[in-house]
Amino acid sequence: MYLTIGKTSVNAPAHIKISDHPSNPAEKLMAMAKSDMEAVNGIILERMKSPVGMIPDLAEHLVAAGGKRLRPLLTIAGGHLCGDVQPAHHKLAAAVEFIHSATLLHDDVIDDSDMRRGRKVANRIWGNSASILVGDFLFARSFNLMVETGSLRALDILSTASSVIAEGEVHQLASLRNVKTTEATYLEVISAKTAALFAAACEVSAVITDIGEAKTDALRAYGQNLGLAFQLVDDALDYGGFEVALGKSVGDDFREGKLTLPVIRAIQSANSEELAFWQRVMSDRKQESTDFERAVSIIRRRGTLESTLELARDYAREARTALDVFDDGDWKKTLMLLADYVVDRIS
Repeated sequence: MYLTIGKTSVNAPAHIKISDHPSNPAEKLMAMAKSDMEAVNGIILERMKSPVGMIPDLAEHLVAAGGKRLRPLLTIAGGHLCGDVQPAHHKLAAAVEFIHSATLLHDDVIDDSDMRRGRKVANRIWGNSASILVGDFLFARSFNLMVETGSLRALDILSTASSVIAEGEVHQLASLRNVKTTEATYLEVISAKTAALFAAACEVSAVITDIGEAKTDALRAYGQNLGLAFQLVDDALDYGGFEVALGKSVGDDFREGKLTLPVIRAIQSANSEELAFWQRVMSDRKQESTDFERAVSIIRRRGTLESTLELARDYAREARTALDVFDDGDWKKTLMLLADYVVDRIS
């Protein structure tokens, strides 16, 4: 059996490979937006400061771990696509990154994670209480930045996204270990907990430039579909990727009892023996040392990694199509390539 991803076929029992992608559009966007992203990083570093020493120490631990800075980059790239990047874009991009960082701090506590971006998670060093409170601090800082732009609409978009993200996390928590979780429920969860911030990051870039509703809606649709594709790929990687690409330990979703699409679709096509397995490892919380490998074997046999990635490609195509309303140019071209790269980073 072979798993075909992009233009590359790899033996299914092997790991999904993550290419270096010499033409990586995310890196190209970062280079194109270099001065803007330097301004954004400057704001992030300045607003992390606090006389309470633990706050900047813990926040810096997360920031220093790296990460793609993809969400704030979308705010900057969207501004350029709309023809005008203003200081407000820098502040909103920093606000987007603070929202994302706050959710990571909270998620690591909820998920009882050990690693994030190749480093020990903050709550393993400072404790759960400190991580939660510093996450709250970063949320507050993000709202400071939104208010400073003077755009009530941008404030509404990002504050709404923040509440939607929280709803998505609670929805996922309520669905944890439930082998009857439907594909529709799963898509609702990832639309809220992941795609909402991608969509908002893009939408505020258009709002600040006041480019009109059609293009504002188009950028929001681009971000929404990009975010859905991004999360689908991450969920596939958990059963066939490398930790360096995933930013966390492979198999975390399985161990935490999260019903992601590869598992949901494997359950839908399962025989009685496989159904009993999923019931035991998910609902009954009885996992043995070899169960993750068995789960991967079932998922590959049922072809649900491939079908998950195909759905991700569908959303990537929708993201590209959303940009049709914009004039051709380097920013549009690279954002369209980014939609493909989100899926084809597996190659």
